[in-house]
Amino acid sequence: MDVIDGTNVTGERADLLAELAKARHFLRFTTRDLTDEQAGQRTTASELCLGGLIKHVTSCERSWVDFILEGPSAMGDFTKMTEEDWKRRADEFTMLPGETLAGVLDAYTEVARRTDELIPTLPDLGAVRELPKAPWNTETHWTIRRVLLHVIEETAHHAGHADIIRESMDGAKSMG
Repeated sequence: MDVIDGTNVTGERADLLAELAKARHFLRFTTRDLTDEQAGQRTTASELCLGGLIKHVTSCERSWVDFILEGPSAMGDFTKMTEEDWKRRADEFTMLPGETLAGVLDAYTEVARRTDELIPTLPDLGAVRELPKAPWNTETHWTIRRVLLHVIEETAHHAGHADIIRESMDGAKSMG
């Protein structure tokens, strides 16, 4: 049993939170001992950088939690996004001028805290939500449980990307 903000968390919810915490740890761990400049550095053929990956995962987790609370309107209609909307979304993957690694990590910590406080209070992980309109959605509805599994998957997926980026930068490994 885990205790989060004085709430006892057991069973499935504890398992979901533990997996999410593990994935978050590995993602954050890739940035250990880095400068702001290094956090924004591209080290592979990809456009991705460590700070940008954390910004993206922060945005994704925030959006999916908003979705759990408010439904698909919280995420908007991706099929109607403008070029400027896509540009803002692409900015999630980079460190913009004036952004710091500490600031990016602080924002991630705050989003994680919000999620960790919400999961124990949800009345039913099996509650179904209509998915937002997006060209990549092949399904129309997910349970809250499925949304949380997706957040875990997204975080772990990008933690793997981050590990490769960091290893390409200075040989440091996070996962092996």
